Amino acid sequence: MLREIRGGMNYPPDYFFWFIPWHTKRGQGGRAGMGKRFKILMYEPMHQVGTNILLEKCDLIYAENLSEDYLVEICRDVDGIIIRANGKVTERIIESAENLKVIGRHGVGLEGIDLSAAARRNIPVVYTPGANAQSVAEHFVGLAIMLARKLRLADRALRTGNWNARYELIGTELAGKTLGILGFGNIGQATARICHKGLNMSVLYYDVISYPEAETDLNARRVEFDEVFKEADLISINMPLLPSTRGVVDKRAINLMKPTAFIINMARGPIWNELELYRALKEKKIAGAGSDVYEIEPVPKNHPLFELDNFVGTPHMSAHTEEAMIRMSLVAKDVLRVLEGQTPENVVSVSSCQQQVQS
Repeated sequence: MLREIRGGMNYPPDYFFWFIPWHTKRGQGGRAGMGKRFKILMYEPMHQVGTNILLEKCDLIYAENLSEDYLVEICRDVDGIIIRANGKVTERIIESAENLKVIGRHGVGLEGIDLSAAARRNIPVVYTPGANAQSVAEHFVGLAIMLARKLRLADRALRTGNWNARYELIGTELAGKTLGILGFGNIGQATARICHKGLNMSVLYYDVISYPEAETDLNARRVEFDEVFKEADLISINMPLLPSTRGVVDKRAINLMKPTAFIINMARGPIWNELELYRALKEKKIAGAGSDVYEIEPVPKNHPLFELDNFVGTPHMSAHTEEAMIRMSLVAKDVLRVLEGQTPENVVSVSSCQQQVQS
């Protein structure tokens, strides 16, 4: 069964949850006599602001599930596809969508889209670089402070009546320490900006691309990969997930870290080796770690990392602020630009199939 929403029809604003029940009626709100309406397949709901932009000129089809077989069947006559964090736009889906003219990514990560298949059909992929950078950067700082000041342990102690924990949970300041960033795109730079200007932290970064203007603004220094691990007191992982970055934060890299250092993954779970991270934390080889992302998502509740007091985690929610959700939903503008024969503002280049994409 398809759930179709035509122009002008409202739907529940609970856009933070996947696969919510929809209470819709078919065929309402159409705008006869106003020219061709486009059909868009929505993998998941998005903020009402972006949705309303689409509804002016599009009929929206919401996927009931994200299995490839199901998506192949329902995408055959759609003009566009918009994907969020879940599901994949595979070669098979792209080839089945005979009328497909544009793929929109609500967000920045592109590993869920077969860019090569899209390029072969000359289908533009548009996305929202920078839309979630501030939200993700703030989330990183929140996790960093939780680790450095042992706030999760303090909260637990307080709730169990252990007032004397105030004498036992001695934390460390972040001010004046060295921040190391893996991947210095929009998110990495937003993170550096908060930490450098707000906490007077020195900034090191590793990236395949150099950013001389950001280096000057943030007094940042571009270094080799290993140097980040050797020198940083706090490491932020912001790399895109590519064949070259999968598993790059491995046992060897973790063993380069200071025993007093923290590392936080804000990018994608498979970039680091969770088992080796667990062992390093368990053996107190590093001070702590945090993550918003996991090798397998949804992450099982019995994940070994959750046993550890020197790990803090969140359920892939760092971009989930009202402001970022609105900005990411504005991918709708570029989707419409393509459908109406205009030039989109943020389109993925064909070369992005092989190299990093601005985050």
